[in-house]
Amino acid sequence: MSYPFQYTNISDYNNAKESATENPDKFWGDIASHFYWHKRWDKVCEWNFKQPKISWFKGAKLNITENCLDRHLAENADKTAIIWEPNSPQEKVRKYTYQALHKEVCIAAEALRNKGIKKGDRVCIYMGMIPELTIAVLACARIGAIHSVIFGGFSAQSIADRVNDAEAVAIITCDGANRGAKEIPLKNIIDEALNNCKTVKNVLVVKHTNSPVNINAERDSWWHNCLGEIDEEIALSTPAEIMDAEDPLFILYTSGSTGKPKGVVHTCAGYMIYTTYSFVNVFQYQPEQVYFCSADIGWITGHSYMVYGPLAAAATNVMFEGIPTYPDAGRFWDIIDKHQVNIFYTAPTAIRSLMACGTDLFDKYKLNSLTVLGTVGEPINEEAWQWYYKYVGKNRCPIVDTWWQTETGGILISNLANVTPHKPTFATLPLPGIEPVLLDDQGNEITALNTNGNLCIKHPWPSIIRTTYGDHERCKQTYFSTYENHYFTGDGAFRDEQGNYRITGRVDDVLNVSGHRIGTAEVENAINQHPNVVESAIVGYPHDVKGQGIYAYVIAPNHAEQGIKQAIIDEVVKAIGPIAKPDQIQFVSGLPKTRSGKIMRRILRKIAEGKSDQLGDTSTLVDPTVINELIEGALV
Repeated sequence: MSYPFQYTNISDYNNAKESATENPDKFWGDIASHFYWHKRWDKVCEWNFKQPKISWFKGAKLNITENCLDRHLAENADKTAIIWEPNSPQEKVRKYTYQALHKEVCIAAEALRNKGIKKGDRVCIYMGMIPELTIAVLACARIGAIHSVIFGGFSAQSIADRVNDAEAVAIITCDGANRGAKEIPLKNIIDEALNNCKTVKNVLVVKHTNSPVNINAERDSWWHNCLGEIDEEIALSTPAEIMDAEDPLFILYTSGSTGKPKGVVHTCAGYMIYTTYSFVNVFQYQPEQVYFCSADIGWITGHSYMVYGPLAAAATNVMFEGIPTYPDAGRFWDIIDKHQVNIFYTAPTAIRSLMACGTDLFDKYKLNSLTVLGTVGEPINEEAWQWYYKYVGKNRCPIVDTWWQTETGGILISNLANVTPHKPTFATLPLPGIEPVLLDDQGNEITALNTNGNLCIKHPWPSIIRTTYGDHERCKQTYFSTYENHYFTGDGAFRDEQGNYRITGRVDDVLNVSGHRIGTAEVENAINQHPNVVESAIVGYPHDVKGQGIYAYVIAPNHAEQGIKQAIIDEVVKAIGPIAKPDQIQFVSGLPKTRSGKIMRRILRKIAEGKSDQLGDTSTLVDPTVINELIEGALV
């Protein structure tokens, strides 16, 4: 299989950028012509950012799983699709060819149909990183059910919030999940969550850790029993559900600047086209290569660059259960050597945690199969970039520093490996077909180089967010109302003299902790649940491993702070999950507020960063004297 829309030299890249600018409909239509369609589109793109109303490949009919599986069977049936590396290197590796994966997905799809799950139904998936997770995702897509994968680190309350918002009719989970030396009791957490959920009729449970679980006979079924009831011949002969190009494919919940998680909706055709296009171009994937993305499918990276993009490109993917430091800090390097991985894609947080373990372990590993390295989730700092390049890439592998979001569906800004230059700490240039701009706070375009601004996108691309589930107005207000006729990313950026972009961080009330977006309001709401807490304010601060840590300022009167720090952390873990627990908690008697009652987070951020000499104008505060207390009690 070749990739006719892959740019392998700078001339191809420049020509593609020019074509995409001159005639975007022809550009994207030509790319889409290389996929399998039941019916071709009537129009490539219709869009209006004011409403917002965006549609791609209008009138087209398809099923994304036929593009990820069925169409590869003629030439790549025996090619390995998934190599699953278990939590411990002593456990058995599992491999699936494209033919085997196709069969498993067809059987699982039929099992979901047997449970009465149909096109348009929402199915939440809360599982460990095992092959059945990929199979469950694809089985939903095959029957037209809308999947919503929930990260395995979320709490029962966070799960219930997402299940209820989606009005899910079914949940697919595991008895438990392995994460390093820990076992996570997923089914027990689901049972707790479902005490507050009324729409779920079926829970399918994959047996993985053999943990004891409660099976509710009226609601719960073992996955293997459901699949065992299916006639394989019938499953393989049952056609995939034919979907409209703009039918929803999945909902993925992400934190926003309010306390309520928002369900980002992606649709079938445009998402498929863009994830495949960006995958083969950014990583310069070749059909014989082995690709390893260490992300969890509970996040957008797992959706786009572990499942849909690579499988649509007939790639061989390594899927990893566990953590980078278990049983030791050589786990990734062991996997790379064992499977002769060519492309490795991971997060700066993982790189920084491995840096802390020293370099002696590298003496055990060759890593000579690697050709491309990638980073995702947050900007990578210079020290981590250089370490990654020197010790992992042996000073010869380009690093693609990819910038994108849950809402963008795929990578928008990144160098293309060995085609366009990499530059430490810079995402560099947009992909052909993407038009970023920098705007000032008044919405004026900044055309100068070597300058900062608010990062926006001028025109839609195929995998752009279509709506937030059940609340289109929220989508409009969050992404399309700040700057007229632009998609607002919520990120600030610096553009250098060559036009390279470096992401400088969020400009809204959202933190980026270990590559996970966490809304400040969500954490504040959880902290404020404690009976002795009157008010709290959350800001981010520089963290050596996570990139950004969570710093909490908490008002707890009458010396109630004595002994409640752990209780506050417990409240956050209960409400959201361990990923959101504060790294620092400073008890204060007041917060810096304007006369309108707005907390001046800029001041709190500077204090948390240890930059109390850079607070700027404080004259609008109701009580400027609170500043001295905050500075004196700072934990940095």
